[in-house]
Amino acid sequence: MTTTAIGKTRSLGLVGVAYAAAIAAGAAWLWWGPATGRLWLDTLIADILATLVIFVFSRVYRNSSFYDAYWSVIPPLLLFYWWYRAAPDVDPVRAWLVTVVVVLWAVRLTANWVYAFPGLHHEDWRYPMFKERAGRFEILADLVAIHLIPTLQVFLGMVPVYIALTRPDPGLVWLSWLALVVGLAAVALELVADVQMHRFVAERRPGQAMDRGVWSWSRHPNYFGEFSFWMALALFGVAAAPSYWWLSSLGAVAILAMFLGASIPMMEERSLARRPAYQDVIDRVSRFVPRPPRR
Repeated sequence: MTTTAIGKTRSLGLVGVAYAAAIAAGAAWLWWGPATGRLWLDTLIADILATLVIFVFSRVYRNSSFYDAYWSVIPPLLLFYWWYRAAPDVDPVRAWLVTVVVVLWAVRLTANWVYAFPGLHHEDWRYPMFKERAGRFEILADLVAIHLIPTLQVFLGMVPVYIALTRPDPGLVWLSWLALVVGLAAVALELVADVQMHRFVAERRPGQAMDRGVWSWSRHPNYFGEFSFWMALALFGVAAAPSYWWLSSLGAVAILAMFLGASIPMMEERSLARRPAYQDVIDRVSRFVPRPPRR
């Protein structure tokens, strides 16, 4: 089905229907499907089923950007369901701290997606490239690379939240508060980076590259903020169960590997191809971790 004539308002309505159907499918599994006896596995299956619903909408409307907001919509739902199932055997202070961080992150990221989303006539530039490279296996690339792998990455990143909500003892209280500070700083950095980028896009001249504000300290401050958020979740998991620090860290490490190994190189290559002046930014500004720019 073509989406060339669908405006932003109708597009958001269609995406909303897709997400309502996906959440309903996941909830139906959790309430009426066969239980595995493991809460994390039940929710993982529900998460994958919901992803498959989004995939169906992506195929019907020939636009994989149906999936884009899934990254920020599902984590709060996982959190609330885990808290609901774990109550009253949950440390309330840690539960509220991690909830504040996850909800603020989800609201900010989803709102930014809605603001920047032009409509279903537009598709993330990376998706057609993935599909074209896959050739006759295009549908598998769409299903696995664009839908399932990000879902598994986000679920892995939420594992420390699961640990934090299913451990009744307070654990390392000081580390939970540190995780709160890191998480709030990460969300604030992402918010500032997004606002500055939106203003730049509205005012920029042809060929001009962004090197203002926080973007003068890092070429990808939004990615650094995003990684810092998942690192904050890892700290919540470690605070709840220090002996499982390695398990709590896996999600943040996987997301860091995705940013450094795939997302950032692709963005840099595209920016250089479209804006040769970006080479000057590369020469002066840190790639990932913020620091003062070189002269």
